[in-house]
Amino acid sequence: MATENVGQLASVVSLLGAALIAVPLFKKIGLGSVLGYLAAGLALGPFGLGLFNNAAAIIHFAELGVVMFLFLVGLEMQPKHLWGLRKYIFGMGSLQILVAIAALTLIGIAYGFSLQFSFIAAAGFVLTSTAIVMQTLSDRGEMTSDRGRRIIAVLLFEDLLIVPLLAFVAFLAPTNPNMVQEAVPIWQKFLLPIGSVVILVVSGIWLLNPLFRILAKTKIRELMTAAALFIVLGASLLMEAGGLSMAMGAFLAGVLLSNSAFRHQLEVDIDPFKGLLLGLFFLGVGMSLDISHILKNWAVIISCVFAMMFAKGLVIYLVARLTGSNKADSLDRAILMAQGGEFAFVLFAAATQQGVISEEVNSNMTAIVVLSMMLTPLFIIAHQKWLAPRFIAGELQTPDHIDEQGEIILIGLGRYGQIVNHLLAACGYTPTIIEQDTKLIAGMKRRGIKSYYGDGSHPDLLHKAGIETAKLLIVAINDMKKAISIVKHARHSNPHIKIIARAYDRVSVFELAQAGADVQVRETFDSALRTGKQALRALDFAPEKVHRIGDMFFGMDRHNVKVMAEYYDPNQPRFTNDEMLKIAIEHDQEMMKAIRQILDEET
Repeated sequence: MATENVGQLASVVSLLGAALIAVPLFKKIGLGSVLGYLAAGLALGPFGLGLFNNAAAIIHFAELGVVMFLFLVGLEMQPKHLWGLRKYIFGMGSLQILVAIAALTLIGIAYGFSLQFSFIAAAGFVLTSTAIVMQTLSDRGEMTSDRGRRIIAVLLFEDLLIVPLLAFVAFLAPTNPNMVQEAVPIWQKFLLPIGSVVILVVSGIWLLNPLFRILAKTKIRELMTAAALFIVLGASLLMEAGGLSMAMGAFLAGVLLSNSAFRHQLEVDIDPFKGLLLGLFFLGVGMSLDISHILKNWAVIISCVFAMMFAKGLVIYLVARLTGSNKADSLDRAILMAQGGEFAFVLFAAATQQGVISEEVNSNMTAIVVLSMMLTPLFIIAHQKWLAPRFIAGELQTPDHIDEQGEIILIGLGRYGQIVNHLLAACGYTPTIIEQDTKLIAGMKRRGIKSYYGDGSHPDLLHKAGIETAKLLIVAINDMKKAISIVKHARHSNPHIKIIARAYDRVSVFELAQAGADVQVRETFDSALRTGKQALRALDFAPEKVHRIGDMFFGMDRHNVKVMAEYYDPNQPRFTNDEMLKIAIEHDQEMMKAIRQILDEET
């Protein structure tokens, strides 16, 4: 017994050690964490060091990582957001899947295989790897972006598709006269999945939030973690019992809790388990690659991998273009989703057990799917480094779909906008943020700050953000031409909105004021004033007088700029507007007189 326990512990240590070595190394050389896990699995598996022989068991257990990933995705999607994706789930999703199955079936027939086998192979390969796609979207920070949500919509449709595909496999199975067929009423086959969904939805609406409120009162952290795991695994088990996928159950549970006050706590509790189990899943996929079988049938397997990935990718690209995506997003989606996925293993195993395909065919198709999963990270890297910049340079990225309208709109999340947003968030407000820097959006997403990609000066985007009904607009970008355009459009669309705009200098203050901004904040004014006050302190001025001088200077200068804005004429060169010059000189004299009075007072 002790020897057996030591052996099991050594296996666990080997898994963790391989991951700790391979993943940082692969990330360091730019190949990504997914490929690192796959390579580590290949090294440990039956065709590497031989430390593990049951890769299938590891994959089955580690699918919980995919399940938890879908739960976290569900937490990001409120029911209204999911409803907004319905045309992508059932429209774009069904179009992509049906056309891809047809194309892949033709490839199987071209190789000389039967229609039955070709269809099973196509149906398995068309089911994309949720694990690889979700991990890539997460690394990019695109889970809540418009193109990220379109991809997720297709994945959700594929999760729904596994049930009818398994039923079709059972229909194709040859009849065995020696087996007693257990007749299952047709109504039961349909009622079971529907009943599972209904039970989960009812439980989510009426039971989950009260449960978490009771547990929160105990203030026992591990109870909240246990409850989070219970919800994820329980929902997955319920869906699997009803004939649906575990991932679908976890996703629905996440959606039902997306409006909960405990959402952020659930994310924190589940995230470590998700990452560890997802890594274990990729290790299992790497272990399952049968090198000897590939070498024995290398011509068929290798050619099928590239043929099926190319055909599937081409279909995805064409469907994406037909449904409104630009060339850049369409090509990116095609490369990201061109591989087979983990559900293919389930479908092929079921087809083998029921005699629809042979063990030899199952091994070939499993090898094709695994190879496609291992090649995908390499194709993604090649696309990002060479293909995208060369062939799609200069194409504008499609703005994100804004599906929420709040009372505050913040344009710009740079060094200026971040401070404004941080203060608002600390006070309990969540502005609708529009930003044009995709890397900044991805980085802020990792900090839990959601923003939408797009040009804030575009009227359509402002309309989608709810400019007509918003109470406050904050323009925090440093492009004054765009800032003025935004202010003008906002004031025209909503005369009652309060507008606070960042200004570069006094001239931009004048222009923003004339455009309709209620408050214009010079980006360097406060810091320059603080510098001046520190200079007075360094000259041994009394702290109380420095404070009074600073406050007085701030008020008088802002009043002066407001008065000068009324006489500003953009057609006159600087320093040639006599009226403004007169106001400035008078202001300087009043300022010096007021400061002198403060200094002459006895301390």
